[in-house]
Amino acid sequence: MGEQQHVKFPQEVIAEYAALGVDLPALFSAGHLGTRMGVEIVEASAERVVGTMPVEGNTQPYGLLHGGASAVLAETLGSVGSMLHAGSSKIAVGVDLNCTHHRGVRAGLVTGVATPLHRGRSTATYEIVISDEAGRRVCSARLTCLLRDVNPSDGERLGATTG
Repeated sequence: MGEQQHVKFPQEVIAEYAALGVDLPALFSAGHLGTRMGVEIVEASAERVVGTMPVEGNTQPYGLLHGGASAVLAETLGSVGSMLHAGSSKIAVGVDLNCTHHRGVRAGLVTGVATPLHRGRSTATYEIVISDEAGRRVCSARLTCLLRDVNPSDGERLGATTG
């Protein structure tokens, strides 16, 4: 997965995952797609996840931020929040994503902020607000993730180290 050096995680969460041999910043990075799109997660907790993405390189033919790019940012942030809520014994899998695009953006950086609407035992739903550099809302999104138990075969995919 992509490198994310700016992420701020609660120390107790880092310790929980480290005890399992999991590199938390790598696990909660934006992944290969997010890395190609320039997504950076700058703050992460179950209560609030913040990330940025450049408009440049993520536009549609009219030169506006592509709606799919906003969806990638939203799903990344909501998934990170869901995983942090679920803890190390579960995996968050997106099952529903809804995005409403309010205005076009042609340049600069957009910032997404994910906050929980529902945090249960088997699902988590986050609202993600994406804004431009002037603080104007570009997109409102909602992501629901299924929280499923970790299977033994998930270790490799989660970045667990073998000893």
